[in-house]
Amino acid sequence: MIRLLERPIVHFALAAATALVLPLVLRSGTLASEILIYGLAAAACNLLLGYTGLLSFGQGIFFGLGSYAAGLLLLRAGWPVLAMLPAVALVGAATAAAVGWLSIRRQGVYFVMLTLAFSQLFYFLAYTLSDLTGGDNGLLNVPRPALGGQPLSNPWTYYAFVAVLFLGLFAALQRVALSTFGRTLLAIRDNEARASAIGFPVRTFKVAAFAISGAVTALAGALHAMLIGVAPLSNIEYHTSETLLIMTIIGGPETCSPRCWAPPSTSWPATCSRRSGRAGCCCSAPSSSPSPCSCSAASGA
Repeated sequence: MIRLLERPIVHFALAAATALVLPLVLRSGTLASEILIYGLAAAACNLLLGYTGLLSFGQGIFFGLGSYAAGLLLLRAGWPVLAMLPAVALVGAATAAAVGWLSIRRQGVYFVMLTLAFSQLFYFLAYTLSDLTGGDNGLLNVPRPALGGQPLSNPWTYYAFVAVLFLGLFAALQRVALSTFGRTLLAIRDNEARASAIGFPVRTFKVAAFAISGAVTALAGALHAMLIGVAPLSNIEYHTSETLLIMTIIGGPETCSPRCWAPPSTSWPATCSRRSGRAGCCCSAPSSSPSPCSCSAASGA
């Protein structure tokens, strides 16, 4: 039963079931959309926290930038939704790559404090550049344009749009997590020194994880701005990062990763290689501890 629940197809089925059930149990389409939007942002945070082991307080930066970028492109540039979303993702990815590249030069609590410092930096930039961001009032009157001739002004119509994006991005994050790239992130998280010693460019992988997480988080921020019609200053403050981290921790970091379990008396590398069918599984747990080991090929991918 446990192994069945750990399968990626089961995770996606649960996500799809949630998207289908929410309209049946909630009267508010706005609340239902907000649940999926924050769920998407938490899934992006999980790529950093759960798979790479990076406790970042910078997720609010990307969420807020996504809100502001969407508001500016829709309100002042008049871009259509389908052109705006990729642009927002690029802004989020570029900013996240820059923040990550600078932050990962330190580890542990110093890394955490650097991401917190960047969060405060972007907050004060958003506060002072009021001509662009609206300052303390936020960017008001963010429109919700029609999509293919279909207006998104109705809350449940917009919910359907958000649900499609949520499921598509959730599936994409699953593919990333189950790919060789995702397995390498697990190896870096479990034993960074060993991953570096066998030739993996650890910093490059960490920056790439930051970029992917930032792109998806920025898209969530854009959807949130369109939902409430405002890109508020609160979206970019560190409290947003705290909220996303708490959501990720409560939901369970690295929930999509297959695990292999070995009895205490066995050798961890040998057990993992035998169960996964592939040698070289990076396991940092001692052989006397019944803790889980994340294997590169436990799912046969």
